[in-house]
Order: sequence, then structure tokens, then C-alpha cells
Amino acid sequence: MRPGLLQLPALPPLSVYVHLPWCLRKCPYCDFNSHESRGEVPQQRYLDAVVADLEASLPLVWGRTVHSVFIGGGTPSLFSPDAIARLVGDLRARLKLEPDCEITLEANPGTFEKDRFRGYRDAGVTRLSIGVQSFDDERLRALGRVHDRAQAIAAAEEAALAFDTFNLDLMYALPGQDLAALEQDLTQALALLPPHLSVYHLTIEPNTLFAKFPPVVPEEDLAYTMLDRITEMTSAAGLQRYEVSAYGKPGHACRHNLNYWQFGDYLGIGAGAHGKLSFAHRVVRQVRYRDPALYMDKALAGSAITQEDEIGRAQLPFEFMLNALRLKDGFSLPSFFERTGLPLSAIEPQLAEAERRGLLVRDGAWVRPSDRGFDFLSDLQALFLAD
Repeated sequence: MRPGLLQLPALPPLSVYVHLPWCLRKCPYCDFNSHESRGEVPQQRYLDAVVADLEASLPLVWGRTVHSVFIGGGTPSLFSPDAIARLVGDLRARLKLEPDCEITLEANPGTFEKDRFRGYRDAGVTRLSIGVQSFDDERLRALGRVHDRAQAIAAAEEAALAFDTFNLDLMYALPGQDLAALEQDLTQALALLPPHLSVYHLTIEPNTLFAKFPPVVPEEDLAYTMLDRITEMTSAAGLQRYEVSAYGKPGHACRHNLNYWQFGDYLGIGAGAHGKLSFAHRVVRQVRYRDPALYMDKALAGSAITQEDEIGRAQLPFEFMLNALRLKDGFSLPSFFERTGLPLSAIEPQLAEAERRGLLVRDGAWVRPSDRGFDFLSDLQALFLAD
């Protein structure tokens, strides 16, 4: 590999993301690379392609230990437990996974998927992340979800029986939602005693059905009030807010996502998957072909990557801060050098300005967003954009 412009003292932890792109129905708010399954999902051919993609990537990560695996989508629980067992086995056969490697699978709450949960555990999955979004049938219909309240509750109860740790995904600031409806959603979620909650503000993303036909959603002030209430109620239930949208009991933070936020490395395989890999003198981003059929053809032919770019020195501070400042506890100054290879002088003026604006707090070698900085995170992160 040609010489690069950086001098990284060591390589960061490595995770693996596997994208399974099919779902039963495309949700109107979703801008992920997901595709409605029309007929039978080609599970075996797709996994053949994923393995070919992985094998072509092995020279880039050879000898490195994998700390976490995340199988996302789409709706990965459309794949059978046998297919997931094959995938986990193929990963273990080709990569050096930590003995207690966290292996997360995204799942939907439908009865069809719920009946597979124990099979996924037996396949080697250690953590389930269930896309509930709401426990209100009216809100679920507005979001285009294919499950109802009863199925969401049953899925969470089954996950608690099958897994030592699991996550529930919720959304707030939904069409027609008021503060009382948000509190009912959260009360129901917390009654199921999840070790981890992810709670996301509904955003209207470009190229979605909601962008074309925007729903009426709560005003910004009400959305902020909802967020304050979420923080109060989760804290009272023993869940610590450790990231902008993540709340976990001690020992149940998502290790895979923490690696993203700490600017670790991740090999992304599967249709449309993104990856970030560090080398001694450079940091590189990769993107796979998005269309599942094209991806399978390209991966099986040994060329799944459609785009690969080196992150320039000028962009690295923003890339680092875009992730690290999402964490409630922030980051250590030495970790900036460790993950970017850049001296602290590269960010000192921006740190000083953020501190002057009351968006950042420095405590020795530790930096974290202030309460105000956490509330206005985009403003804080933007300070580190290259001119």
C-alpha cells in the first residue's frame, strides 16, 4: 500500500457490520438501503455473496481481532435461524472473534420473526435489537409498520426470555403524538424491563415517502419537552443516557455502536454497507453496491466495492467529532491522536471556541459536551468542519 499522510500509533478496535437488505414493507420514513421482499428472499445466494465479499476483504484486516458484529437491515429476522447460523459460522471461520464477541441481530416484532428468536440465540446471536418504534396502534399505522402493539409486547417478552441482553428501538415526535402519548409509549417500554433503549427523534429524510408527503409532526419546542421527559423517565428506571439516543443499564451499552462513536474501525459487508478501516498511514472509507442483485453479482465476481476514499487530514477532525461528541462522557484528548494520527493543535482553536460558547467542558485531558452542547449537538460538531 502506498505511503499515506498520517502516522497512527496503533490500529483501533475492529467491528464487522453485515447488511441484510430485505424487509416486508418499506416504511415511509426509512432512508436505509432496504428493499421490499417480493417473493422468496434468496438467502443462500446472498450469503454466498457476503462470504465472497468477506474473503476479498480479509487482506485488509488480517490478524486483527473483531470485538463486535452487527447484523442489520432491512429486516434481518426475515432470514431463517439456519441462515443466520451459517452466517455466524462463516464469520467465525474466517475472522478472529473475541471469545465474548457481541453479536447483535436486528429484528421486527411480527409473530413470524418472534417465533425465531430462540433459534437466533442458538445460532450464536448474543443480543437482539427490536424495532418497536411505538406501542400505539395509531402511531404504528402512521409510520407504516406491519406489527401492532400486542405483537410488540410479545416480541419484547420473548426477547427477555431468550437473551441476556436486548434493545428496544422507539421513536418520538411522531405524527399526531402529544406528550401524554409519548409518556404512555415510554411507560409501556419500561414496564418490559429492557436492559437497553434506543429512542430516536423522527426526522423527515430526503428521498422517502414522508419527504414527498410530509406528515404533521410536533413542533420543535414540544419535541424538546418530549426529550426531557424521556431522559427523566429512563433515568428513574435505572437506564443511563450514555449517548444522544441511547439509554442502558450498567453493563448493557451496545459495544458495537460504542466502537462507531469512539471512531473505531468497522468492516461493512453486504449490499450498500459502509465501512471505515485504518492503516498505519491512512484512514479509508468503503461503500458496497446498493442494489441487492447487482451486489450479489459483483461480490461473487470478487468486486463488491463501488467506492473507496481516503479521509483527508482536513476532514478527520470533523469525522472524529461527529462520532465522539455523541457520547455523554465525551472522549480523552489522547484518543484523538490515537484514532486520527493528528496532533491536538489541529483541534485546539475549535475546542477553545466551543468552550467559550459553553458547548464543551474540559477536565484535564478529558473533553465532553456540556448539557447545552448535548442539546445543540449539530452546532457543536459544525465547529470542527474544515474551512
